Amino acid sequence: MSAPAVGSRRARPLGRLAAAPRSLGRTAVTTVTVFLLASLLTFALGALSQANPAAAVLGDLATPADIARMEAQFGLDRPLPVQYVSWLGHALTGDLGVSWFTGVPVADSIAQALPVDLSIAGLALLLAVVIGGGAGIAAALHAGGRVDRAVTLVCSVLATLPPFLIGIVLIVVFAVQFGALPTGGYEPLNAGAGPWLRYAILPAFALSLDAAASLARQLRTSLVGALRENYVIGAEMRGFSARRVLFGHVLRNAAGPALTVLGMSVPVILGGAVVTEKIFNLPGIAQLSLQAAERHDIPVVQGTLLVTVAVVLVANIAVNAALGALNPAARRDGRSARKGETA
Repeated sequence: MSAPAVGSRRARPLGRLAAAPRSLGRTAVTTVTVFLLASLLTFALGALSQANPAAAVLGDLATPADIARMEAQFGLDRPLPVQYVSWLGHALTGDLGVSWFTGVPVADSIAQALPVDLSIAGLALLLAVVIGGGAGIAAALHAGGRVDRAVTLVCSVLATLPPFLIGIVLIVVFAVQFGALPTGGYEPLNAGAGPWLRYAILPAFALSLDAAASLARQLRTSLVGALRENYVIGAEMRGFSARRVLFGHVLRNAAGPALTVLGMSVPVILGGAVVTEKIFNLPGIAQLSLQAAERHDIPVVQGTLLVTVAVVLVANIAVNAALGALNPAARRDGRSARKGETA
């Protein structure tokens, strides 16, 4: 009887090591496929727009010869499949082309604008975790009580409010009424954490509330179910403190769905930045893309869309990695399934 147990214990590390490359491979295949499809759609949007950089840059006085020469300069005289392969190949090396109107490399413009969005989005996610996590835990611990009902009501209200409306209210209250914070603008992090936070807190807070509401509701639901599990009752009977049980076991097991919701909030936050950046006058990638779209600067639009897709995919990979670390039940299910396949 002892031999199989020893063999099973020895097989478990090997099983985990064997499963890791497979899981990594599946994630890589999915990520690459989504990225290629998104890049194809991004390029197609630019190609179908029928924007002519030569006519736009040279003006109405441009001769057909001038237009043909500029189209050849931008490579627009080649077949579309050749243009796509060339564009994607250069993009993978960091070369996103050159703006048709300013002549500035798209990668340089994005490098200046992207840190604004990443810092605001990072702060928004942090606020969503703190606010939504705290509200979800409080609601679960007082399930059916006043706190639970209050959290549910507030989350329902916040879920219906768009970020731009919340942003306007925040500006009126904190910037106009009290004068405690600036109405807009941006200070980079290298100028100091204090100045950066003064400009970043209002737009980040406006973007965080919807994610916080979704996180609170999902975490509350998961925790209420987890708190009724047998292992929780057993731990309490053995004398473990409620704090230790909650933060040491229950929260870790129940955090998976809430973390998934948080990962799904990343594209929502980046999408909401289009209007929020306009309200708070932020020089982010959303404004860069919007201004380029207004003047039909296709290389800039394609570059910003491609980089945004890449940021979302990286965030999803990080969420999947965190889910694997926080969800022991998923790992046990995976090992059981592999044992069944082996048998």
